[in-house]
Amino acid sequence: MRLGEVERLRVELSEFVADVFASVPRRDQRRWGACYLRGLMLDGRRKSIQPMAERLPDGNMQALQQFVNQSPWDPLPVRRRIAERLCEAVRPEVWVIDDVSFPKCGQASVGVARQYCGAVGKRANCQVAVSVHAATDAASCPLQWQLYLPREWAEEPDRCRRARVPDGTGHREKWRLALGLLDTLADWRLKAPVVVADAGYGVSTPFRTGLEERGLSYVLALTGKEVAHACDVEPHRPAYGGLGPPTLPRYRSEPRALCVHALAAGADRFTEVTWRQGSKGAMTSRFAVLAVRPAGKQALAAAQAAGGGRNRWDGVLPARTVLVEWPAGQDAPTGYWISNLPAATPVADLVRWAKMRWRIEHDYRELKHGLGLDHFEGRTWRGWHHHVTLVTAAQAFLTLRRLDPKARTSA
Repeated sequence: MRLGEVERLRVELSEFVADVFASVPRRDQRRWGACYLRGLMLDGRRKSIQPMAERLPDGNMQALQQFVNQSPWDPLPVRRRIAERLCEAVRPEVWVIDDVSFPKCGQASVGVARQYCGAVGKRANCQVAVSVHAATDAASCPLQWQLYLPREWAEEPDRCRRARVPDGTGHREKWRLALGLLDTLADWRLKAPVVVADAGYGVSTPFRTGLEERGLSYVLALTGKEVAHACDVEPHRPAYGGLGPPTLPRYRSEPRALCVHALAAGADRFTEVTWRQGSKGAMTSRFAVLAVRPAGKQALAAAQAAGGGRNRWDGVLPARTVLVEWPAGQDAPTGYWISNLPAATPVADLVRWAKMRWRIEHDYRELKHGLGLDHFEGRTWRGWHHHVTLVTAAQAFLTLRRLDPKARTSA
């Protein structure tokens, strides 16, 4: 946005800041929060503090640095108010869990390590965060963030102290971070409609189990290599001979990969589904819904635990719904998703939810290229979480304006 456009929004932005930053105790902090948001929305190649301060008529680099990096205001109440307002306005069909990466030079920025970096498509020096987004095809917005702390950081307490990582914050797998974010949102009395995530989360049985324990529905991407039994196959319990503990029930056949199940279903099982209108026309492909019993080692352990332990489990693996995509002209299926929703769920709904991750890519384009999500140059835990909260607030403000018919009419 040009400076004149941003300046014309000052009254509207001040009302927004007064609401979502109401938990920030000091008036001058709220004022610098509004200033930072204007800097993020203002046109400019770089959205780090110095160039933003130089572009803003009331910019003050030292004050903005202090507000973002040293000021002790708590970002969680701010995010909570943003999440409440956006869930009410967007009315999301899904919550999308995703990773976002920030390429970095050096080793001092909090959480930086050589790890897979989605921004460059390979292992690289970067930070990684886990996020939860509320989404429909028409709009979306981040609800919660958590910076991922690699194991090597947790093993270097001096390094953590220099980056001001809070005491007690250690390494946790990304799927555990995601469940923690969902718990926080539940504490805020926000309920996920359907949870969607990519295969990095879908292949994790503990993650799926965690969602089920929380009473959450999900549609998660998988790979075709994951193994399962057909839903109608039953385990066999050997006769008990009276000596020693009874033998556990077991399936007599080996589980098969999902890609094998899909091929066995046959191409005739797949029907054409259109899930949205893209820039080049209708987004259409062929899909089928299968009922299977996931059977990997993690699935077996989870089923035993849910059944009361190894000696009390009846041997039956729980049935789950698998959505398979087999585009016309392809020799084999290309996409797989697992869900705890009933197999009778309309396939059009499953497809729409499974495919809604595209909206988050739209989020990231605006957050990164338009609002400077990955332009933060500070090194501390507090500074990073302040910055992403302020970027979230800027995107939320713009989203609310786009959804407000009065704002569109006056624009």
